[in-house]
Amino acid sequence: MDMANILIKNGRVIDPARGVDKVTDVLVADGKIAAPGIAAGVSDWEIIDARGCWVVPGLIDLHVHFREPGQTHKEDLASGAAAAALGGFTTVCTMPNTAPVGDCADWVRHQVQRGKEIGLCDILPIGAITIGQKGEALAPIAEMAAAGAVGISEDGISVKNARLLKEAMKIAAAAGIVVFSHCEDADLAAGGVMNEGRVSERLGLPGIPRAAEDVIIARDIVLAQETGAKLHICHVATAGGMEIIADAKKRTSLITSEVCPHHFILCDEDVDGTDTNFKMNPPLRTKADAAAMLEGLIDGAIDIIATDHAPHHAQEKARGFLDAPNGIVGLEIALGLAITHLVETGRLTPSQLIYKMSALPAKIIGIDKGSLAVGAAADITIIDPAARHIINPDNFASKGKNTPFGGRQVTGRVRHTIFGGKIVVRAGRLVQ
Repeated sequence: MDMANILIKNGRVIDPARGVDKVTDVLVADGKIAAPGIAAGVSDWEIIDARGCWVVPGLIDLHVHFREPGQTHKEDLASGAAAAALGGFTTVCTMPNTAPVGDCADWVRHQVQRGKEIGLCDILPIGAITIGQKGEALAPIAEMAAAGAVGISEDGISVKNARLLKEAMKIAAAAGIVVFSHCEDADLAAGGVMNEGRVSERLGLPGIPRAAEDVIIARDIVLAQETGAKLHICHVATAGGMEIIADAKKRTSLITSEVCPHHFILCDEDVDGTDTNFKMNPPLRTKADAAAMLEGLIDGAIDIIATDHAPHHAQEKARGFLDAPNGIVGLEIALGLAITHLVETGRLTPSQLIYKMSALPAKIIGIDKGSLAVGAAADITIIDPAARHIINPDNFASKGKNTPFGGRQVTGRVRHTIFGGKIVVRAGRLVQ
C-alpha cells in the first residue's frame, strides 16, 4: 500500500467544500492532491478510470466503537479500520467506552499510534469526560486534548452531575475540543429496552420515553451556551430533541448534531421483540420521529450522518431482547443506505450528502480534511452510485455482523478508497 502517483480520470468530482461538482480529473502525488499541470512531467501514473463514478473527499465518521482495549472479541482497531476503509471512510473518531475506559492521555496516544501502524484510515480518539465513566471525577481533559483527542464524551451514558459536566465543558472550550453528548436521563430510561409506546405495550417490553433524550439535550445545550463549549449531540432520534436543537441553532453556532441511518430508515414498528439486531440506544423511535430525522437532514437542524458503529459478538446478541447489548454495526453499509434513502429519493443531492459525510464532519472537529483542494491530504473515496447489491453481514470485515439491514438491497457502493495517497481499497476489496 505504498503511495503512488495516481491519475483519476473521467469521474464526477464532488467537493462541496469548494463548490465543485463536475466531471474532471484528480491527480495525487506524494500523498497530496496535486495541481493538474503536474501530469505532463510524471510518467509513472497509476490511472483509475472513474467513468460513471463519484470522486469525493474521504468520508468521515465522528462516532464509532472499535472496542480496543478489553473487548476485542467484538472488534479491534485493525478490524474496525478495515470496515471503515471498505465503507469509504478515511477518518473515524473512536469512543472511549473501552475496558479500561479511555480516560487518559496514554489511551489517546495508543489509538492514534495504532491507526498510523494499521494505515487504513486516521483514528482520532474521543476521551472520556470522567474517570472510568463513573461520573464522579473529571478525567484529565486538557492532557487528552494535548495527546490528540478531538473531543470528550461519556458515550453510552450521560454525565448525571450537571455541575461536573459544566466544569468539563469549560476545560474542553479552553482546549478547543468538542463535547460529544449521549443524551439520556438514566432515571427516565431505567430498565427500558425499546421506545416507550404502543409497540412496546403490545410486545410487553419495558420502554424508554422520548423525554429521556429530550431533557438532556435541553440541559446540555444550556450548559454549552453558558460555558462557550462546542457541543455535538450524538445520534438524535426524537422529533422533540431535534426541535430543541433547531431552536438553539437560531441563537448560537456552538451546537451541532448527528443522526444515524437506522434512525431515519427504521422505527419501533420494525421491532418484533425477538430480533436483537433491532435493539440499540437510543432505541428506534416512532415513524413520525424517523420522518422528522429526514426533515432535519434536509433543513439543517441535523448536521451530519454518523454510524454509531457498535459491534457485538453473535453470542451476546443472542441473549434475548431484555438482556442483549445495545448496538449495531454501520461502517460498511452507511453509504449505500444513505444513497438509497436520501439521494435516490431526491431528499438530498449528491453534493449535500457528501457535505454531511465529509466536509462538515471535518469542520465540526476542526481538522484539515474533507476537501480535494490542491495540497490537501489525498483522502479520496470513489463511489459507484448505481451499483446495486444485497447487504450480506457475512461479508463484513468488521467482527460484528449485528445489523438489522441484512438481506436488503441498496444502491451505491465504494469502488476505491485512497488514504493519504495509498490505495487501501481497490475494486471494492481491501488491499493487503
